[in-house]
Amino acid sequence: MKEIQLSLLLNMESPASVFNEVRVIVIKIIPEYGFETLEQVFADIVSLFHGEYPGYRECTTSYHDLTHTTDTFLAMARLMHGAWEQGAHLTNKHITLGLVCALMHDTGFIQTMGDKAGTGAKYTPIHIVRSITFMGNYLDENRINRAEFKGYPDILRCTGLDTEIDKIHFDSPQIELLGKILGTADLLGQMADRIYLKKLLLLYREFQDGGIKGYESELGLLRKTPGFWDLTKRRFVEELGGVNEYMRSHFKARWNIDRDLYLEVTEKNINYLKFILEHRKEDYREYLLRD
Repeated sequence: MKEIQLSLLLNMESPASVFNEVRVIVIKIIPEYGFETLEQVFADIVSLFHGEYPGYRECTTSYHDLTHTTDTFLAMARLMHGAWEQGAHLTNKHITLGLVCALMHDTGFIQTMGDKAGTGAKYTPIHIVRSITFMGNYLDENRINRAEFKGYPDILRCTGLDTEIDKIHFDSPQIELLGKILGTADLLGQMADRIYLKKLLLLYREFQDGGIKGYESELGLLRKTPGFWDLTKRRFVEELGGVNEYMRSHFKARWNIDRDLYLEVTEKNINYLKFILEHRKEDYREYLLRD
C-alpha cells in the first residue's frame, strides 16, 4: 500500500489539478456555489505569472512563483473547509473573497512591462502594498463590485510577518477569520512544499535582490530556518488564532485521513534540514538539490 503523502494526493505542480481540487472542496461547503468569478480570476493570475497579462512581465521571482500561489490557494481552500467542518459560518461571498485574496496575495512581486531593472524580489519590503493595489485595480478594470470584496486589504495584510494582526480593525469576525486563514495558508503552502529545502536557495537569492538584511549566505539562511519554524508555530497560536488546526478536520472529511499532512511534511523538511546542518554542512547543496 502506497504511503499517504501530501504531494501524492494530487499534482500540485499543475494549476488545473489544483483548481479542480479546490472546486471539489468548495462544493462540499456550498454545493450550489457559482464558480464564474473564481474561474476568471484564476485564469488571469496564471496568465499574469506567465507574462501573458496585459501590461506585466512574466514572474521573475523563483521562490514566490506561480506554484507558491497555487499552493497557498489550495491550502486556503482546505483550511476554510476545515473551519466550516468545525462550525464556521462561511457564505458564498466569504468563499470567493478568501480564495481570490489567496490568488492575489503575491501579485506585488510582478513587474510592469516597463520595469526592466532587476527582479520582482526588489519589491519584497513593499510587495503586500503592491498586491493590495493590484487587486483594487483588477476589481475596477474588470468591473467587479468592490463592495463584494470588502475587507480584502486587511486580509492581504495578514500575510506580512511583521503585521500586528491584533491591531487590525476587521469589518467582521468572518473577515478576521479569512485573514488569519490566509496568513496561515501562505506559511503552510511554502513550508510543506515537497521541495521547500531546495527552494530556500532561491529564497536567499530573492533576499539578496530585495536588500533583506541578516542573511550573509545561503548557509546562514538555512541555519535560521529551524528557528523560523519554531517562531511560525508560535505565530499560528498567538497571532493567527490557531486556525492551522482546521487542516486536520479537512483531511478527515475529504480523504478520511485523521492527520494534519501539512504539519507532518513540514516537520519532515525541518528535521532533514537539521540533519544536513549537523552532518553535511560542507556539501549541503548536494543534499538539498536531491529530488
